[in-house]
Amino acid sequence: MFRYTLFLLLLILLAVVLQQFLPAFQPLYNARIFLLLAVFLCISVTVPLPVVFIYALICGFLWDAQCALSTDKLDLSVFPTTISSLRFGTSILLFGLAGAFMHGFQHLFIQGKWYVSSVIAGVATFIYNLVEYSLIDFIRGSFTVNRGVLQQIGYTSLFSALVAPLVFAALFLIARIADHQIIAGKRPPNRFGYSH
Repeated sequence: MFRYTLFLLLLILLAVVLQQFLPAFQPLYNARIFLLLAVFLCISVTVPLPVVFIYALICGFLWDAQCALSTDKLDLSVFPTTISSLRFGTSILLFGLAGAFMHGFQHLFIQGKWYVSSVIAGVATFIYNLVEYSLIDFIRGSFTVNRGVLQQIGYTSLFSALVAPLVFAALFLIARIADHQIIAGKRPPNRFGYSH
């Protein structure tokens, strides 16, 4: 399990680096592939809940650090003012909530229904982005969700759902290399002291 966890940490760091090079799709309301969240959500169904929260801390910290350093590159039609009023660490909580939501569907993944987990990753991305935008609006003192914002969130969620099967393929490969069992047909881990 330790080697698998270490490889997942490297995968998260790779996702942070790759996120810098993924462009926004301007015809689709500047939607983008939220690769870090997609990788984190896919990881969330393969590890125990305490590990999910550790990764939420790491991913949220890295995401906040990345956004704090690059606030000048935000789309002004979506964020007319800077989001510096959102406190550093808010993403840690949002990542934790999204990871806990995704981890709730771990039994489907263990049964071999990774394709359902891919769709749920898109739903979790939608919820994450909507809550984040709502928090930003709340801090601004207004609540204005227009059609463009919802379409941007929707397309971003769709991209996450489309990227998730590739992330799951990478996770299966990493599990094979690390000699860790996450595949279907294996007994799920004991939870709360009783076996299935």
